Amino acid sequence: MAKQRIAIIGAGPSGLAVLRAFESARRKGAEVPELVCYERQSDYGGLWNYTWRTGIDEYGEPVHGSMYRYLWSNGPKECLEFADYGFEEHFGRPIPSYPPRAVLHDYIKGRIEKSGITHYIRLNHTVRWVTYDSDTDKFTLAVKDLTTDNVTNEVFDYVFVACGHYSTPITAQFPGLDKFLGRTMHSHDFRSADEFAGKDVLCVGSSYSSEDIGIQCYKYGAKSVTFSWRTKPMGFKWPETLDERELLVKVEGKKCYFKDGSSKDFDAIVLCTGYANHFPFMEDALRLKSRNRLYPPNLYKGVFWWSNPKCMYIGMQDQYYTFNMFDAEAWYARDVILGKIALPNPGAMMDDIQKWTTMEENVKDAFEAIDFQTEFVRDLIAPTDYPRLDVDEVARMFKVWEHHKSENILTYRDQAFKSTLTGTVAPVHHTPWMKALDDSLETFLNQPNARAAE
Repeated sequence: MAKQRIAIIGAGPSGLAVLRAFESARRKGAEVPELVCYERQSDYGGLWNYTWRTGIDEYGEPVHGSMYRYLWSNGPKECLEFADYGFEEHFGRPIPSYPPRAVLHDYIKGRIEKSGITHYIRLNHTVRWVTYDSDTDKFTLAVKDLTTDNVTNEVFDYVFVACGHYSTPITAQFPGLDKFLGRTMHSHDFRSADEFAGKDVLCVGSSYSSEDIGIQCYKYGAKSVTFSWRTKPMGFKWPETLDERELLVKVEGKKCYFKDGSSKDFDAIVLCTGYANHFPFMEDALRLKSRNRLYPPNLYKGVFWWSNPKCMYIGMQDQYYTFNMFDAEAWYARDVILGKIALPNPGAMMDDIQKWTTMEENVKDAFEAIDFQTEFVRDLIAPTDYPRLDVDEVARMFKVWEHHKSENILTYRDQAFKSTLTGTVAPVHHTPWMKALDDSLETFLNQPNARAAE
């Protein structure tokens, strides 16, 4: 009998979680299927890769990454720590709670390299089309090798879609925006806050990307930053040159008019208007179509495509939990494939989907959203051998983090948290975040004046 084959689309944190889950089982003696992971970029790490490119890459492909220079984690690293590979293990000592991009990328890669499973990954390969044949019970993937420009078809028994959902911009239209006499971009194309030094910047949107890009611009010398909200303001205690206004209504020249009746001239508009779940390479019968939400539709356990559970989606939720939630999903899916967990019948799966969807619809605020996702992760890891993850402590830290942001949006990254793995309290970074203008791994890890947090 031929060995079963699994395709994994994407070698970011979600796809790497799947590889790590199967490698963990293999090392414990399980016989695992053949794994092939396709990654369109030239390095693994997904959105944690940084490129100066926007629009089209060197191969004529849409640029996948939305990563920008100077991005630091906007949540405590203790909340995303892999349960089987801690930061302390990777770096050889405790590090501060809010690392910059390069440090997190190094950590993600470190677990995979230590596991010796990079040989499963085919870099510079993009999946063009995925179809399922009910007669053979197999998937066929049309895959392009970007370096040779060749397209081949390969057959698999299972498919994991793990390419993320923060790559395809949702753009908003406003009267006069097309004639704006300044710089206009979506946050997907934002790369460097230095560009906006001395400028008046408008960020359209009131979620994480708007919040972070706005304070990045402030940190690197923007003259002013205004946030425009549709549903409700973020409501932080902004410094004097940052403010919030109701939704943008129209643009005339460089002047922007808002729903509250106010107006202001701007040099740049950044549309922080979110991302679409966009999987154009999946045939329609397999394609997830959803807004960004805590429990996307038609996914049993948030993972298994209801009408064909041999197709699985990893990391497609709106996220508080990240790396360790992707692990939880991957471990559960792995155990289903290995026959350790049995899927219920389609009717029971849909009942479970409806149960979680109803719970999601009753979520009223960020704290209830944290509790919802905590229960989601707890439900996934309970029947697996994923190393113990103290989700209650993670939830508590997330709530403390929310309070820190409310207290001071500019200093919350200066706080320190305790690892659920080692019990070690992170050292305080040698430079307050607002003054830490060098985000390199080398500078961050150089801790001459670090002290233990109280």
